[in-house]
Amino acid sequence: MTTTPLTFIATNDLSAQTRGRSVPGAETPAALRRGVGWVPANLAIGAFGHIAEDNVFGATGDLRLMPDNEALFNIAESEERPGLSYYLADQTRPDGSPWACCPRTFARDALREFTELTGSEVVASFEHEFFLSGAEETAPFSFERFRKAEPFGSKLVELLDEVGLRPETWLPEYGEDQFEITLEPTGALAAADRAVVLRDLVRDLAERSGRKASFAPLLDPDGSGSGVHIHFSLRDAQTGAPVLHDPERPSDLAEVGAQFAAGIITHAKPLTALTACSPASYLRLSPNRWSVGGAFLGEYHREALVRICPTSTLGGGRPQHQFNLEYRAADATANPWLAVGAIVRAGMEGIKREYQPEKIWHEEDSAEELTRVPKLPTDVEDALDALRKDDIVMSWFHPDLIQTYVDVKRADLESCEGLTAKEICRKVANVY
Repeated sequence: MTTTPLTFIATNDLSAQTRGRSVPGAETPAALRRGVGWVPANLAIGAFGHIAEDNVFGATGDLRLMPDNEALFNIAESEERPGLSYYLADQTRPDGSPWACCPRTFARDALREFTELTGSEVVASFEHEFFLSGAEETAPFSFERFRKAEPFGSKLVELLDEVGLRPETWLPEYGEDQFEITLEPTGALAAADRAVVLRDLVRDLAERSGRKASFAPLLDPDGSGSGVHIHFSLRDAQTGAPVLHDPERPSDLAEVGAQFAAGIITHAKPLTALTACSPASYLRLSPNRWSVGGAFLGEYHREALVRICPTSTLGGGRPQHQFNLEYRAADATANPWLAVGAIVRAGMEGIKREYQPEKIWHEEDSAEELTRVPKLPTDVEDALDALRKDDIVMSWFHPDLIQTYVDVKRADLESCEGLTAKEICRKVANVY
């Protein structure tokens, strides 16, 4: 198959769906200078493909999708499909000025303000779990499952490496037909960009391989869930030195890290409205499911909202360069830019207001003690209600952006009215 590659110019919307326009390869230089046309109301498209009624944009207005040269991913030709130049773009006004409702701009602004406040840059990595159909039943974490996913697994790692996503690990997971792929840490905006592209490439490769991949939180309400754990560390903006690790403090967590984590925990409920936002998400986020059992900071604890991750000195490993915090209440129904921007802004609130975590929970703490920690919302409506009531979180967003977000999530809920939990999981899985 030999054709002139098209160029796809993309954004990721409030339902974490990649949408955009393509131009012929010969027109790419012009598109890089001038962008391509876009419409504000596109932001109001829900997960199930319909524009939310009464959205604030209506049928008026125009935008441009402006490709970012730093977010180019060249996808090679395969036997099944031609090659493609894939650009992530900012949504701008027709004159090129920023549009306040662009999710990518929201993330970039939050990261810039964080550096201005702290002198540190945010480094991040997304850890994705997903379900892959088409294999016989196999044991969790087993070599058998790993091999029966071939050649998909090897092709995926090769593809991600070719496009510059820098894969770190590929493994069979616990749930039936479940796998995990992780990418190396990088600057937080680039990490969110890579999360967008990874999901698209996994699904595309699965389809070309005669399989189906779904990043849905659950395929079945009684089954294992898939999350997106987002890892954060901080480095000095001038020297690049890690700043999150302090062996003189409890759990080796530097004061700025404790404040960052405390800000996330303080705003945990509204944050989940932005990081776990499908009708199926809260079927997964509950105690004893190895997801999140409550809003607390835990050392190594896998039911903590924020987890202090372990380090190792094996092979000359240096703990200060490995040390990171893991946010565990996200899934792939969340827009990666909104998730990163909101979590970083919550961390900034903790630093500005000098919050401190009430306690760092450890593995030896009893299950009875953990019943007293603050709980997360029980469903999307509960999370949206918490979002609307938190004036600090609401202040992070342009009113049109947050109103559209709420409208889209309510429209998704209406699309699932009357369905059983199993039917909701199936409906969401077909989208993601």
